[in-house]
Amino acid sequence: MKKTKNENTEEQILKAAKNIFQSKGMDGARMQEIADKAGINKAMLHYYYRSKQLLFEAIFKNAFSLLAPQLNAILNDDSSIEEKIKSFTLNYITFIIKHPYLPNFIIQELNRNPEFILKLKENKGFPNIKKFKAQVENDVKNGLIKPISAEQLFINILALNIFPFVAKPLIMAFTNTENKTYEQLMEDRKIEVADFIINSIKK
Repeated sequence: MKKTKNENTEEQILKAAKNIFQSKGMDGARMQEIADKAGINKAMLHYYYRSKQLLFEAIFKNAFSLLAPQLNAILNDDSSIEEKIKSFTLNYITFIIKHPYLPNFIIQELNRNPEFILKLKENKGFPNIKKFKAQVENDVKNGLIKPISAEQLFINILALNIFPFVAKPLIMAFTNTENKTYEQLMEDRKIEVADFIINSIKK
């Protein structure tokens, strides 16, 4: 029973902290506020996580560890570049719709602590584009796609997938859309983004 209780407590802490960090950011969040939201005292919170930084990293790594292996598997499977673009876009957007705080978490932490990415790169499932790069170079050489570097193509994929979530308020303002319409736009992008990128590199 004690083990279950401890696991439940940690789950409550992570859930509460995720909500606070999402709404107030790393700098605006307070450990006392997280403890209150989790329904525990501050001493108990510090027993599980000695500092706000460690708590933030735990949430970040937990979410990133769910997404990164999926993307890495896509980049390194035996599918074509076209299928990789489709799968990457579908998986990324589907995941972020369920975890909307993650893109801003990444940008926020990398701006605040640029060396944090080095810790993430140590994880086994961190995306590796070596095979993707070789495929792109081979397809360009064989005239299957327009000349483009794998790095530029990968940046295009990342940018078109990530930006709409990072800039949600801006996009909603520019397009004069409500939340429901924005959500549908993101659903549509599962296909729109992949088609746009594939058409841009087709011969």
